[in-house]
Amino acid sequence: MKIVIMGGGVIGVTTAWYLQREGHEVTVIERNEACGLETSFQNGALLAPGHSQAWASPGAFKTLIKSLFQDDPALRFRPSVDPRFLAWNLKFLANCTAPRYRANTLRILRVMMRGVDKLRELREEADIAYDANDDGILYLFRRQHSLDTYGSSWTLLAEHGLELEQVDRDRCAEIEPALGATRDKIAGGFFSPNDGAGDALIFTQNMAQRLIEKGAEFRYGATIRSLKASGGRVEVVVTDKGEVKGDVYVMALGPEAPAIGRTIGLSLPIWPIKGYTVSVPIGDHKGVPRTGIIEEDNLVAFAHLGDRLRVGGKAEFAGYDKTYKDKDFRGVFKVARDLFPDGADYDKPEYYACLRPVTPDGPPILGRSRHDNLFLNVGHGAAGWTEACSCAEAVADIVLGRTPEMDMEGLELSRYG
Repeated sequence: MKIVIMGGGVIGVTTAWYLQREGHEVTVIERNEACGLETSFQNGALLAPGHSQAWASPGAFKTLIKSLFQDDPALRFRPSVDPRFLAWNLKFLANCTAPRYRANTLRILRVMMRGVDKLRELREEADIAYDANDDGILYLFRRQHSLDTYGSSWTLLAEHGLELEQVDRDRCAEIEPALGATRDKIAGGFFSPNDGAGDALIFTQNMAQRLIEKGAEFRYGATIRSLKASGGRVEVVVTDKGEVKGDVYVMALGPEAPAIGRTIGLSLPIWPIKGYTVSVPIGDHKGVPRTGIIEEDNLVAFAHLGDRLRVGGKAEFAGYDKTYKDKDFRGVFKVARDLFPDGADYDKPEYYACLRPVTPDGPPILGRSRHDNLFLNVGHGAAGWTEACSCAEAVADIVLGRTPEMDMEGLELSRYG
């Protein structure tokens, strides 16, 4: 069977791997000249089931409104009159009830936990290096009030299978010695020893090379313009370099999925949310964190990747605008210098901003579309790196007519009616 994968990010290449290893002919279409150069390029790098909490929560509306009046909020909301954005927001608000938040969080947790396990299996199977860090993640709170207010969401994760340890400031410094000098700035938090980190770009490009070695075709520099469909089936992918035909098609297009879906009347409730990251060289600095860190009060994440420290923070409803300015990173650097003053060479930053494809309820959209031979692996939000392998395995099973091992409840397009 000839299978066409649309998109060469971490979602696309992992899907290609699980399909190719079953003996199928795989073609990956990627608009850049290499894989992983957009959402996978410089993400937050953390593999974080401990951050499975759905964004659509009972307190989300208040947080978004407050962001309109803050100078540098961790979550920035830009109002828009785009009808698709308004429709997405209505679905988002409908999922902000306590029961829906709980259900969606547990769905995300299910996908993330399996994703980390499957990534580590695939690492051994394909012999892939990607600056992996398996030392766990500390979820830190600076203020006791924040810990008391939000700690129950980690209790929910622990009750449903995530290994978690609640920690005080001294235990934080024991787990991560780089916090020793700044422990008094920490109230406490949670430690998830099975979480980790890794460079999604290196992983994605090494996976692409493994696929090519095994016979996969990569069509680089080909921008998808539309799909053509007839009789409930996709017939061809139209690119600026010509048409690509297959027996089966898998969409792994990140934030571009809705636009391509609309060319055949397929509505996908996905909206891009911009995320900001910076990589800085560690050099001779001795205070770099070895453990993954998320500072929860300001939502700033730290990942040690080889000779670099990746720092990520801020999410912004900005449509498809990927631009950024130096000042957008001031809050991130403030937290970094405060917690890890000798963590890295903060004067040599490599800035980046990318778009995360977010669904209004939080879980990704996997499996069948409304066209018989088109399958979906989209809508992973900020969790695509963590969820990639579990989603790729499940979608490959569905393409091949098998029942996935992962429970698909609440993960399919049909949940939107």
